[in-house]
Parts: sequence; C-alpha cells; structure tokens
Amino acid sequence: MDRMRGCSHEVDATKCSVLMAFVDVESELGRALADKIESDISVVLDPVVAEWRRLLGGPDDVTSARVERWVRDHLLIGRRRPSLDPRVRRVLLVIHEKLGNRQELSLPRLAAISGLSQSRLMHVFTESVGIALRPYILWLRLHSACGHIVRGACITTAAHSAGFSDAAHLTRTMRRTMGITPSELTRRRSDVRGAADAAN
Repeated sequence: MDRMRGCSHEVDATKCSVLMAFVDVESELGRALADKIESDISVVLDPVVAEWRRLLGGPDDVTSARVERWVRDHLLIGRRRPSLDPRVRRVLLVIHEKLGNRQELSLPRLAAISGLSQSRLMHVFTESVGIALRPYILWLRLHSACGHIVRGACITTAAHSAGFSDAAHLTRTMRRTMGITPSELTRRRSDVRGAADAAN
C-alpha cells in the first residue's frame, strides 16, 4: 500500500506476477505512454499482453536488446517528439547531474540556470514536464536511493547519495510516498537473492 496524490491504493500480487515500471515523463517513452494512457488506470487487453510475452520470450530469454526492440517497435509507434521548453531542458540536465547535491538544486539556483523567475520556472516546468518541480526532484531522489539499496548500499549511504539529509529523512519519505521503508526494501533484496541462490 502506498500513497500518491493523497489517494490510497494497493496492488495485490499474491496470485500473479506484477511488473512496475517508473518512466520519466519527459523521456521519449514517457511521452509515448502519456499519449496511449487515457485515464489514471488503463487496462492492457489480454491479446496485447500475450503478444508482448511472445515477443519478449520467457524469463530466461529476456535481454536488454529484446526489451529495447519491443519498446521501439510497439510502444513508440506514432510517438510525438518531446516538446520541452529549452529552459526546462537546461534545468533537467542539472537536476540529473547534481541530484545528490541539495544546494545545487535549490529553487533560486535552478531559476538562475533557466533564466526565469522562481515562480515562472515552476509554472513552465509543470507545463512542460507534466509534474511540479519539487515532486519531480523528490521522485528522482527516491528512485536513486532505491537503486543504491538494491545494488547493496547501506541505507545511510543511499540516502546521502540521493540527496536526502539522512537515513531518517529517506525512511519517512519512502514510507509516505511508496508505502515501504528502506529496511523493508533491504530485507526483500536479501530474500530475492536467497531464493535465487537456492534455485541454483
């Protein structure tokens, strides 16, 4: 269970496999998906899922090349080119480069980089990217911290690397936003590795 946009929701995957993908809204794939998804919840029909499974193959067959080919040939068809404001594009580059540095991503600093006033930057950013500036940065930081944890970093290291002030700040934010704590993610990582070792 987690909370996004103030609305509780959960995914029950007790009898099936679930794939969750986090896609940057300003990316080419993000724009393509935004064009295809017509509501907050969009159903993918069984024949489409079956075709995707056929194209991707079984768990042992999936490779980066197959996934990239599937994305290009089936999700990016008829895509529109991203229409980012160039001033927002400059800000996005800095955000991705300096994600772990809180001072570099202050609103006054980003506004100066964009050449806009702070209030105008927030408006133009939301209009271009589809999400407000602060939630966007927070989501990137959460994604980064989770990536560090999954790759084996301790919680404190993951928090600092992603730009959180400390492990407690990361824990509070993850629990509020994703419904899971870093400690729980660490335990799940260990469980998955244990299951993989047992299978081998």
